[in-house]
Amino acid sequence: MYSNYLEKCEIKVATSRDTSRIIKMLKQVAGWLQDNDIKQWGFLLEGGDDVEIEQAISNRETYIVLSDDDIIATFTLLSKQSDWDKHIWGDDSTSSSLYLHRLALVPSFMKKGLGNSILIWIQNNNGSVSDYIKLDCIADNKKLNDFYNKNNFELIGFNDGHNKYQKRLRRPDQ
Repeated sequence: MYSNYLEKCEIKVATSRDTSRIIKMLKQVAGWLQDNDIKQWGFLLEGGDDVEIEQAISNRETYIVLSDDDIIATFTLLSKQSDWDKHIWGDDSTSSSLYLHRLALVPSFMKKGLGNSILIWIQNNNGSVSDYIKLDCIADNKKLNDFYNKNNFELIGFNDGHNKYQKRLRRPDQ
């Protein structure tokens, strides 16, 4: 079920005009994570991934969730593995998978069902083109791992301190 927030929001592909707002928002979330002793995304605070973020926006792989023209969430969906994905998953050129990266919500919108609703939106809007959604997250981030488990992602492995999750989008006979 979509939260009331998503019903009032617009999800759209980010454009180059959104780049600075997305990077600022991701750094805000990274700072919040650090302030709450969650060991994740600290590298974003120093500009790590800025070039990759800009490239994903340029490639039309990054989405934003808008509420009254404010970005309240963002995520990136890759139809081809990044170098990081290959490191975590191994070379997976035969599957039809989407790789979810940098799903982030502005802290004031957390714990309201928005993250769950975004995952449902991704599934509903990509099941005809991909078999799986795959993602990784830091293995010792209990809250994030619980979030993906509650959203029916299957833990299928561990590599380099990260848990690997996937969720089937299509039945095998489709």
